[in-house]
Amino acid sequence: MRILVTGVAGFIGFHVAKALVARGDTVLGIDNLNDYYDPKLKKARLRQLGIVDENFKNGKYMQSSRHPSFQFLKLDITLYKSLATVFENHHFDAVCHLAGQAGTYFSSKNPNACVSSNIVGFSNIIECVRQAGIKNFCYASSASVYGLNCSEALTTEHATNHPASLYAATKKSNELIAHAYSHQYGISTTGLRYFTVYGPWGRPDMAPMLFTQSILSGDPITLYNRGDMWRDLTYIDDVVESTIAILDKPATSNLNWDIKSPNQASSDAPYQIFNVGNNSPVRIGDFLSYLEKTLGIKANIHFKPVRKSDMIFTHADTSSLTQFIGKAPQTALSDGIAAFISWFKSYEAQQSWLHASSKDAS
Repeated sequence: MRILVTGVAGFIGFHVAKALVARGDTVLGIDNLNDYYDPKLKKARLRQLGIVDENFKNGKYMQSSRHPSFQFLKLDITLYKSLATVFENHHFDAVCHLAGQAGTYFSSKNPNACVSSNIVGFSNIIECVRQAGIKNFCYASSASVYGLNCSEALTTEHATNHPASLYAATKKSNELIAHAYSHQYGISTTGLRYFTVYGPWGRPDMAPMLFTQSILSGDPITLYNRGDMWRDLTYIDDVVESTIAILDKPATSNLNWDIKSPNQASSDAPYQIFNVGNNSPVRIGDFLSYLEKTLGIKANIHFKPVRKSDMIFTHADTSSLTQFIGKAPQTALSDGIAAFISWFKSYEAQQSWLHASSKDAS
């Protein structure tokens, strides 16, 4: 397939593009290389994809030195005309939209950046998909859409009407926009609600890398609610496998969909939503203790009350994903963390970008 991957220098986007190219797909990756966290990490990921020239200019196509079937283009998805030109000049079979402004806490401090990327940018992408006649559109949603819903296991049929952050609200908006396009234009849209993703080349603002770096350096770690929050930590390889399986199997209409009792995760339009999580939540305080034991170093912990934007509990019910693609994420935390720490130690000494600007875990 010829696939556009947005957010290709990001954590998930990088791994998805790498896997697609490895299996023989032709991929164009776009990213604006913003400074939400140090762009050196994003550029280091791109080097793994064979983009060795660091003379990044907006609108400049860059050919991979490793993969003839991969190109990179620096582009901001909020610029509709530039984005539309890309679609006019290529003939994509599918779009995997993973770009967006991350960070629940960041969104409360920088609402315009969040709305611009996650709503304006998303709208631009899906409108370009429509104009180009592409029928296969897969996009990143988030577990954060569940907001104040505290059910033991979060299913895609649960209501998502009470987001706890602006970030979550923008992701909920993406799902609504996607449904409108599926309903009106017959585009197969699939939203993936990713639960806390970790692993090699991860984000430095998220707990696994942030905690590990802070433990090794002796820097203080801020732990909210005394660590009494639970996250369904999901290993990156599982996330990539699930994402590509969904990309290979576009959404279809639910023939049993009942307008009087609608299923929240499907429609009579070709629209679907799936949880992508490990179905095994871990208490953040226990996770930190596990890292301390693995690294053999005690953390310097500062406690703070829970923030308004924080979800206390996330637990992915992945039964619908398993039914649709035949399996769901299942890497054990011990295996995933071992692989992550091995990667981290290999790069920590040389890479300044591992030092996050904030010590607050997202």
